[in-house]
Amino acid sequence: MAGKESFEKYSDEWFNDRVFWEQYAPIMFDAKRWAEVSAVADGITRMARLPLYEYPPAYKSAEASAPGGPRAADMCCGFGRISLELARRGFAVTGVDLTPAYLDTARDDAAYEHLEIEFVCEDVRRFKRPRAFDLAVNLYISFGYFASREDDMLFARNVCESLKDGACFIIETLGKEIAVRDFAEAEWFERAGYFVLTKYEATDSWEGLKNRWILIDKDGKKTERVFTQRLYAATELRRLLLDAGFSAVELYGNWEEGPYDQYAESLIAVGRK
Repeated sequence: MAGKESFEKYSDEWFNDRVFWEQYAPIMFDAKRWAEVSAVADGITRMARLPLYEYPPAYKSAEASAPGGPRAADMCCGFGRISLELARRGFAVTGVDLTPAYLDTARDDAAYEHLEIEFVCEDVRRFKRPRAFDLAVNLYISFGYFASREDDMLFARNVCESLKDGACFIIETLGKEIAVRDFAEAEWFERAGYFVLTKYEATDSWEGLKNRWILIDKDGKKTERVFTQRLYAATELRRLLLDAGFSAVELYGNWEEGPYDQYAESLIAVGRK
């Protein structure tokens, strides 16, 4: 009964709208995101203090055993871009996401490459496996969309519980400092056959950033979605991870471990258990 109640509690949240993710996927996850996967995976493994290429690839074959490298959890994995890349490097990967269509695509891509990856359709506020993983990641600005800070904390605590001692959780997100620095009220572009107009608005004294995405197809049909991301300053995200049970938190401004300063490209937090 508890699982059913939990599902009903979360089911009306905007990110549970499968149609949204299926329609907006080509817009939000463009070729640039795919092109940077290798460099991001390099940064992840460096920050996790793990070798970059020393594990045997996690390929399926009659002769090969199960993947023997570190166990990694890709939280909110989407199409599995990072899941696939880590599996190519020999990691034993579990990808967790709420969108069945994304997971189906990820499974197809993994099967095509003969990669052994577990994909789980679940809400990250419910998913946990005590002391199962050597590494967990949450990438591409997918942190901060729950209705409350308490849910963000629940997510972080679940991850902490799911990590082995000495393991780490890497979050890559839009820091509040960067959102303020680079704020633009609106922009437009063409992508994947759509004319795209995006409008932004700070809410609750910069607690959140309201996003309005309008898609117009070649026939003039308009689709619109509105959602808000909770913004964390670097110090706020550090405090959240410490309160979630991590013993230390490092903050970076890029995947080369540059400082989180006025030149930062994104906010990357590494919580170590």
